[in-house]
Amino acid sequence: MNIVDVVWLENNLNNENIIILDCSWHLPNTQRSGKEEFKKERIPGAIFFDIDEISEQESPFPHMMPTEDYFSDKVSELGVSNDHHIITYDSLGVFSSARVYWMFKQFGHKKISILDGGLKFWKIKNKKIETSAPNKKIKTNYLAQLNRSKIKGFEDVKKNTQTKEFKLVDARPSGRFNGTDPEPRKDLQSGNIENSLNIPFNIIVDAETGCFKNKEEIEKIFKEKNIMKKDSLVFSCGSGVAACVVGAAYENLNNIDNYNVFDGSWTEWATKNNLKNS
Repeated sequence: MNIVDVVWLENNLNNENIIILDCSWHLPNTQRSGKEEFKKERIPGAIFFDIDEISEQESPFPHMMPTEDYFSDKVSELGVSNDHHIITYDSLGVFSSARVYWMFKQFGHKKISILDGGLKFWKIKNKKIETSAPNKKIKTNYLAQLNRSKIKGFEDVKKNTQTKEFKLVDARPSGRFNGTDPEPRKDLQSGNIENSLNIPFNIIVDAETGCFKNKEEIEKIFKEKNIMKKDSLVFSCGSGVAACVVGAAYENLNNIDNYNVFDGSWTEWATKNNLKNS
């Protein structure tokens, strides 16, 4: 079960086996802070998961996957245990919550789900909102075991432009993919990686509710791009966040257990290929 709805979560708010993570993150050109917004309102009992803090701190690229030890320490500080059923959500609907879902999967967590529609749909349905000080965390001893097989790097993608071993699916909006709209990171040019396909994450998610579109609509989107269940896929975007939205939709549609992500995505690709604005 990789997606749960607001009714399910409302009925399980007091379940001690559940831990809720607010994973809200915003693009650098929005002037919004997920952490500051969390302090003001959240789903009751939620704990904030900062994808910029819980990432590889020495990398020149944003929120890259951290080491096992670093992830274990940071997640332990949040009070997450290996036995918890984690529910991830964000304030936009389904966005950065999908990235955190994918991260935990790579670190071996077994029970984790995305809240369909996130805080946006939770509020639309007039569910209870917590505005008092966030809960104090009780430190645990989380043990992460990283499997890197689903994490693709620059060299994997570079090689694939020649070998075409997998289909690279770019989840950025079409304007950025086509090079007609600017990147949110102003120093980088927009454009796309050779032989990649474009499935913008925003056509996977309903604009009004923030929820995933139904399976029939999502299946049609993938079919229009000639993507089949048997295909080897790698998902990419600007910095590895929106890629996970499309990946999670594909996972849910085909009932597969995992999916590949180009961790550095366009930010790494454009930087290493010197595709910069002068």
